[in-house]
Amino acid sequence: MAGPLSSLKVLDFSTLLPGPYATMMLADMGAEVLRVEAPDRVDLTKVMPPFDGKFSTAFSYLTRGKQTIQLNLKKPESVDRVKELVKDYDIVVEQFRPGVMDRLGIGYETLKAINPKLIYCAITGYGQTGPYRDRAGHDINYLAISGVASHCGRADSGPPPMGIQIADVAGGSHHAVMGILAAVIHRQNTGEGKFIDISMTDAAFALNAMAGAAALAGGQHQAPETGMLNGGTFYDYYRTRDDRWLSVGSLEPQFSARLCDTLGIGDMKSLATSQKPEHQRALKAAIKEKVGEKTLAEWREIFADVDACVEPVLTIEEAAEHPQIRSRAMVVGQDRGDGVRQAQLGAQIRFLPG
Repeated sequence: MAGPLSSLKVLDFSTLLPGPYATMMLADMGAEVLRVEAPDRVDLTKVMPPFDGKFSTAFSYLTRGKQTIQLNLKKPESVDRVKELVKDYDIVVEQFRPGVMDRLGIGYETLKAINPKLIYCAITGYGQTGPYRDRAGHDINYLAISGVASHCGRADSGPPPMGIQIADVAGGSHHAVMGILAAVIHRQNTGEGKFIDISMTDAAFALNAMAGAAALAGGQHQAPETGMLNGGTFYDYYRTRDDRWLSVGSLEPQFSARLCDTLGIGDMKSLATSQKPEHQRALKAAIKEKVGEKTLAEWREIFADVDACVEPVLTIEEAAEHPQIRSRAMVVGQDRGDGVRQAQLGAQIRFLPG
């Protein structure tokens, strides 16, 4: 069955993570994606361990569902090939610093003149404008400059180095896909293409959401372990007896009441809804003590049938075997390029029969 984006053709000039993840999402939804790979410049994800077969696991995952063409964009004949290709493509995705595609002779204005309906998406760290437009950066830098890192982590140890790329994926990849699909609708209505300027820092700044609203409009300074969701309340992680962790998100009164009853601290229910920091500290201390008395396996069994927003912190391997993840087929087998099926993360957007 063809995906909902099967009518779209994407020319992908991106490497590393944000662009390739975005075009992988488009491919998962049915778009035809052609990667433009430089024969003289290795995509770092291709050589980043671990490997499974010829390529790295990250590269095999990010390139699934795509075709590849090798073009040296510094050569006139390759530039001519791109100009010919773009006549038949709907979308271009690139991740170079601002101005690079122009210097190569295949910038937006040039390609737009060839195909006025072209949707052109540029993903960069800081955007096409502003004093940082040409500055290098990585996920950790975008989270830092956007304010996200400032109110995450622990008060005594500072911001945590995250195990996932928040600014790159939640910021760059997802916002790129949203922008592209919005531009597709615009083109359907007007016949006009669009230039989409995705800044990973802009997107990370927007991800501050409730904390940002509280800081900008409410005058409430955000810092680690001071808010409802960043460790300032009993909404937190707790270490078990076997040095595993249990997540407790029982914010609503009905959930916090079940939590306290299950832990045997029913007399502390009223503290869960209190706005007083000393009450939250007392409740957290009690939860910490109780959770530390049993292993994670014991707590999983105890909370299995308790609807209290309490769940175990699982490893990726454990998560892949969780009945909820399995039932949603979030681990799939994909050809890694040599006929061998490789276990990969599944597509996260589902389209059910209408």
